[in-house]
Amino acid sequence: MDLSVIIPCYNEEKNVSLIINEFDKTFKEVNIKIEYIFVNDGSKDNTLAEIRKIIDSSNKTIKCLDFSRNFGKESAIYAGLVKSAGNYITIIDADLQQHPRYVLEMYNYIINNPEYDCITCYQKKRKEGKIKKFLKNTFYRLINKMCNIEFYKNASDFRLFNRTVANSLIEIKEYYRFSKGFFSWIGFNTYYMPYVVQERKYGKSSWSMLALFKYAIDGIIGFSIVPLKIATILGFISFLGSIIYLIVIVIQKITIGIAISGYPTIVCLILFFGGIQLIFAGILGEYLGRVYIETKRRPLFIIKNEYKTKGEADNHD
Repeated sequence: MDLSVIIPCYNEEKNVSLIINEFDKTFKEVNIKIEYIFVNDGSKDNTLAEIRKIIDSSNKTIKCLDFSRNFGKESAIYAGLVKSAGNYITIIDADLQQHPRYVLEMYNYIINNPEYDCITCYQKKRKEGKIKKFLKNTFYRLINKMCNIEFYKNASDFRLFNRTVANSLIEIKEYYRFSKGFFSWIGFNTYYMPYVVQERKYGKSSWSMLALFKYAIDGIIGFSIVPLKIATILGFISFLGSIIYLIVIVIQKITIGIAISGYPTIVCLILFFGGIQLIFAGILGEYLGRVYIETKRRPLFIIKNEYKTKGEADNHD
């Protein structure tokens, strides 16, 4: 198998047949053996039924991994990697915002430039609001300062890479997954290719601002202990500040004899330091909670059913 195409799906009933049609149009003139791996990530619409229609009526090599519930896109990507059999693997969204023609460009580039192990698409110009763009730029600045690996700005999960890279990713079995971080962490020679995001055909994105914020936190905590160091430093600074303030109050009382008006000051200090302690406790809780979950070694996904086109052998388990 030349190329495995991993397509995570969540409520994409109107898009799954369209993406197959676009791949047909794009690759009809080239001799590349392709397998398509749909991962139905607990969709609540008719996504699974539409994928099964494609499988029943197609002579292509198509698999569908039907999750028992929604495990998230990161788990869907991992499942696709585990089940892939291609010499090269690509990850693409089902909503056609990432057009298959870029897959062909990436494939041709990596074939003609074997010194590269991975081709990563990135947006030169993001089609987003100013607030969202500012928050994403801030995230990249922060995470690059906090981590000892480089996160390429605006790099997406839309990538094409060889089997060696795929096997390296499969070896990472962490429960809390941040693919952008994993690709940076494993290294390998990567070429960054610009692309233009298309308008979504049907449905709406499941990535709300809250989901993106949570994803950013997962990335920072998963690849940096700087938040813990910041908590330690600020705690030490607060301790020194309180000692200095205490000394000043004692000196004023002895030398000037002022009355200690304490109530408003004490209330403000209690609220200030209590708030700092709760923030630090929350940071510690995030790290400890992740350690707790990791020690359970729960599976990253559960496949309820697996469907494939007739006559297809399961080449990779």
